[in-house]
Amino acid sequence: MEPGEFRRASQAVWEAMAPGWEERHGWMETAARPVTERMLEVLQVRPGATILELAAGTGLVGFTALAALGGDTRLIVSDFAPAMVEAAERHGTELGLDGADYRVLDAEALELPDESVDGVLCRWGYMLLMDPALALKETRRVLRDGARVSCAVFAGPAENPWAALPMSVLVDLGRLPAPQPGQPGILALADTARLRKLFVDAGLTDPEIDEVAFTFPFTGEDDYWGFLTDMAGAISMALGRLDDTSRSEVRAQLATRLEPYRAPDRLELRAVSLVAAATRS
Repeated sequence: MEPGEFRRASQAVWEAMAPGWEERHGWMETAARPVTERMLEVLQVRPGATILELAAGTGLVGFTALAALGGDTRLIVSDFAPAMVEAAERHGTELGLDGADYRVLDAEALELPDESVDGVLCRWGYMLLMDPALALKETRRVLRDGARVSCAVFAGPAENPWAALPMSVLVDLGRLPAPQPGQPGILALADTARLRKLFVDAGLTDPEIDEVAFTFPFTGEDDYWGFLTDMAGAISMALGRLDDTSRSEVRAQLATRLEPYRAPDRLELRAVSLVAAATRS
């Protein structure tokens, strides 16, 4: 797929996912708190900084940073899907946060001046891009000297059954092609050597990568299925293309593979993010 075509298709996916992400904003805030906290620790910014959040979705990580820093800190909440930016603005307004600007921005072609921000946050965004190397070069361009980028991507399938299980069912049943090396996707940047090289090649120094474990909790199989159909990007779109018979087949296969993760009154699916940070120098 050509880059332009991929970007248009990806934007359409995340436009469609925006209502689900907005509805579960609070749930995600709680579940992913360990990732958010580690990202902010390694960002190392002070009050009064200008922070850019890329692929922000509903703005959760940036809002947490803004609330923690306060004062005259400025936050640019950005996503390339306008519906996500609109959802983020609604949440920011509800929170009564000052100092937040909302922008539709493409991480691979940022419409921002050189050396204009003191920190960049990107949770679960770079892995979904056609050209993460280009996005990291753009990130470096807009960072001031000595400023840092802090991002999260997902580790491999063994550490992330919440995504690996439905993907494996779809592939095994011939409903989704097996992912190819280097292809954008939820688990695309699980290789720490590749991730570190992307930072270094972009001119970002001393990359550090930590594993952060957390859990996606669901009230049951219906709740998890709703998450998959409303929030899970390419998985959601693949499920949405199925007819009723095929969807039932996928769900039945998935139910069998979920057995190890069932508790008496809930499902608990483990997740591991790689939180990576580096400096512009």
